[in-house]
Amino acid sequence: MPDRYHVHTAVVPGRFHRVGKYATVDWREDCSRCSNCVKPRCQYDAYKKEVVHNRDPLSPVQLLYECKACLSCVQGCTKGLLALSINPEYLEMGDWYWTPDIIATTWNQSDTGRIPVSGAGYRGRFCGPGFDSIWTDMSEIVRPTRDGIHGREYISTSVDIGPKPLRLEFGADGSLKTPPALLIETQLPAILDVPPWPMTGSLGLARAESAAHLKTLAVARPAEVKDAPADQRSWIVPLLAKGDAVRYVDLVRGARMVEIADGADLDAVAAEARKINPTLVVAVRMDLAAGAADRVAAVVKQGFKVFHLVADLHGFEKGVENGRHLKDTLREIHGRLIREGVRDEITLIAGGGIALPEHMAKAIICGADLVAVDVPLLVALGCRVCHTDHDEAGLPHRGLCPAAVEDTDVSYLVSRMTNLMGAWHSQLIEVLGAMGIREVRRLRGEVGRAIFLEDMEREAFGDLIRK
Repeated sequence: MPDRYHVHTAVVPGRFHRVGKYATVDWREDCSRCSNCVKPRCQYDAYKKEVVHNRDPLSPVQLLYECKACLSCVQGCTKGLLALSINPEYLEMGDWYWTPDIIATTWNQSDTGRIPVSGAGYRGRFCGPGFDSIWTDMSEIVRPTRDGIHGREYISTSVDIGPKPLRLEFGADGSLKTPPALLIETQLPAILDVPPWPMTGSLGLARAESAAHLKTLAVARPAEVKDAPADQRSWIVPLLAKGDAVRYVDLVRGARMVEIADGADLDAVAAEARKINPTLVVAVRMDLAAGAADRVAAVVKQGFKVFHLVADLHGFEKGVENGRHLKDTLREIHGRLIREGVRDEITLIAGGGIALPEHMAKAIICGADLVAVDVPLLVALGCRVCHTDHDEAGLPHRGLCPAAVEDTDVSYLVSRMTNLMGAWHSQLIEVLGAMGIREVRRLRGEVGRAIFLEDMEREAFGDLIRK
């Protein structure tokens, strides 16, 4: 299969202490040591690993919670001595949004690069806040010849980043007067974003190398990637402040795109960067807050065509009490740009709260061209989204991170991040195949291919609400 339709992955076991969900409770005092004991027949060798650990607690076998909840040992024990239990440490991971199940699923995808499959089936709820209030159209899934990762036709997941002219202008002699578009094609509708909290170490260099493998882009602070090899700089998007373009000339000269934080210095920083590299695509990094649609429309009039919209850690507006979710602000901004007749010129990158591959598809349905992935990259490396490991300023307390992300070699970080995005890529293809869509560009703003809970409730109970 051509590289543009496939992400190459390899099995990379995690180096961090894994927190499993299930374990068994064993009433050993009543065990009769019968010859047909179910423990040696465990398909995942959970009991053998437990024995090794009990003999030597310092042994390399640390995964005591390898149980997959198949219940074969519970049902097979002739004396009924085994029972299933949930690990309390597992329940303490993450928070209400970054749930333990999301974290564990991300770990598993980063191990293998494959789509996660649960033999026990889905036992969660079917609606909730944010992206969980959207159901995607899967009408094509009934067709036996449907596409997807096992289909007979390729599905394109590439997108273009950059200003796009609405029309071409020609001179009287037939020559093209419209300047060539500065477009960057990525093979994934996702870029690798900076972590939401400050981190040191080689994570910036690892994101850059991962982006080169994935044929996408990696946003990074210039100080993190100033030592990146020359052949990787075209995949790096330096996040520039005033004076950074002059300070990191080689990095800006080798880049194809830069990001500038929205503010009063927007025009000055952009001019500074374009003076060094005239072919740069300049993106405006903008926090999603109240009035974001008005701000985007205003900045468009200043000549900027690419926007990186950043929500908070859970996908809601920043600095707003009971703020709206990313999906709602995206629909508003997308609709505003359509009404002003400039939507096809603009590239919208949505970030913040993108926790699952389905969020990538749903954000695009709501109007984004592509998404920015941040926290899942850290989770792939062992992060548990521990709020206790950070002080009030958001800085990590040294020595408390159980995953030791900052102290890991680059090759391991690259392999894990590549595996995660490879698994996301496969799941996006499955979603597009189930919708009967051959390329992800067609998914942008296709709200008719999804059902929104709020719209359904308004249609069903609108009269009752008004009364």
